[in-house]
Amino acid sequence: MKHRIILLTLILFMCGRGFAQEKLSLTLGQAQEYALAHNRSLKNASLDIQKAEANKWSTLSTMLPQVNGSVDYANMMGYQLTMMGFDIAMPPYATIGVTTSISLSASQVIGVQMQNIAAKMADITLKQTEQQVTNQVKTLYFSALVMEETTVLLDSNLANMKKLLAHTENSVKVGILNQTDADQLAVQIVTVENTINSVKRSLEMIYNALRLQLGISVDTEIELTQAIDELVNVEKANSLLSVGFSSENSFSYQLLKSSVDLSKAQVNMKKWAYAPSISAYHSYTKKEYFSDEPTMNMTPPNIIGLSLKVPIFSSASRYASLKAAQIDYEKQLNTLADAGEGLLIQHRQLCFNLSSALETYQTQKRNIEVNQRIFEDISRKFENGMASSLEVTTAGSGLITAQSNYVQTLLNLVSAQIALEELLQNGN
Repeated sequence: MKHRIILLTLILFMCGRGFAQEKLSLTLGQAQEYALAHNRSLKNASLDIQKAEANKWSTLSTMLPQVNGSVDYANMMGYQLTMMGFDIAMPPYATIGVTTSISLSASQVIGVQMQNIAAKMADITLKQTEQQVTNQVKTLYFSALVMEETTVLLDSNLANMKKLLAHTENSVKVGILNQTDADQLAVQIVTVENTINSVKRSLEMIYNALRLQLGISVDTEIELTQAIDELVNVEKANSLLSVGFSSENSFSYQLLKSSVDLSKAQVNMKKWAYAPSISAYHSYTKKEYFSDEPTMNMTPPNIIGLSLKVPIFSSASRYASLKAAQIDYEKQLNTLADAGEGLLIQHRQLCFNLSSALETYQTQKRNIEVNQRIFEDISRKFENGMASSLEVTTAGSGLITAQSNYVQTLLNLVSAQIALEELLQNGN
C-alpha cells in the first residue's frame, strides 16, 4: 500500500510538471526575433525558396547529359532460325545497354532564366513576410499594452466611483442625499465594470493573435516587459515624415518588377519556338548468350546519333502564342507603371495620416489630463455637498470618453507609424 501511494504521488507530480504553463517574458525586440525564428508563415516562405532552387536545378539538369542503363533477358524456348539450309541456334541471352544523350534548345535556356526569376521572387517574398510578421508583432505588442493601460485607467475610475458610492450611501442614510444619487452612481459603476470585462476579453484575443505570430501554443503565458511610454517615440515618428521614398524599395514593387521580367522571358521563349533544337546520343550495347552454340549476333555495340529538328509550319499557332505573350507583357508594364505611381501617392497619404495622428495624439493627451482634473474637482465638491450626483456622473462619463479617445488615438499613431515604416523599409 505504501508503494502504491508513492507511485501515485510520483505520477501526480509528473503530470503537474507536464501541464505546467510555460511563460515567455519578452521585450518588443525579443518578441520580433522570436517570431522570425518560429513563425510558421516564415517557415513556409523559407521552404518556397528551397523549392524554387530545386525547380531551377530541375530545369538546368535537362541541358546536361542524361545516362540510362538497361538489362534485358530473352529466352526463345529452343527456337532455331533456318536460313539458307542452315539451322542457327537462338539460345537465351541478356542484353546490357548504356545510353548517353544530350538535348539543347533555346526554350531550355529561357526556362533556366525563368526559374532564376522565380527564385528571386521567392527571396523577395521571404523578406516581405519577415517585414509583415515583425510589424504585426509590433502592432499586437502595442495593442496589448494599450489595452492593459486601459484596464488600469478603468480600474482607477472604478475605485474612485466605489469610494463616492460609499460616501453617497452614508449621506443617504443620514438624509443629506437622495437614494437616486446613489442609484445613478451604482449604474455608472456597473457600466464601468462591464467595460472592464469587455476590454479584458479583447486583450485575451490580442494575446491569442500574438501567440499565433510567435508560433507558440495557446496555453503559453506572455509577459510584456516594456511599457508604452518606453516605446512611443514622437520624435522618431516625426523624423519619418522627412525620409525620402523610392518605389524601388517597396517589396510589392520589386515583386511586380520580377513579374514583368518573367513575362518578358515568356515572350522570348515564344520567339525561340521558331528556332531549331539539337540532340545527340551514344548507345553502347552488349549481348551475352547463355550457350556455346554458334549463333548470329547482328547488334552493333556502339551507335552514335545526331538529330536536328527545325520547325517549319504550325498553322500560325506559334505566332498566336507569341502575340498573346506580348500582350501579357504590355499589360504587366502598365501594371508596374500604375504601381509606381500608386506607391508615391500612398507615401503621401501615409505621411498625411501620420501627421494627423501625431496632432490628434498631442491633443488627446492634453484632453485626458484636463478631464482627469475635472473629475477629481467634481468628486471633491460632491463629497463636500457642492456638486450633484449628475455632475459626478457626467464628469465620470467625460473622463471615460477622454480615456477611450486617447487609447484609440495611441493605436492610430502606432498603426500610422508602422504603415509608413513598412513602406519606407525603415526598420522596426
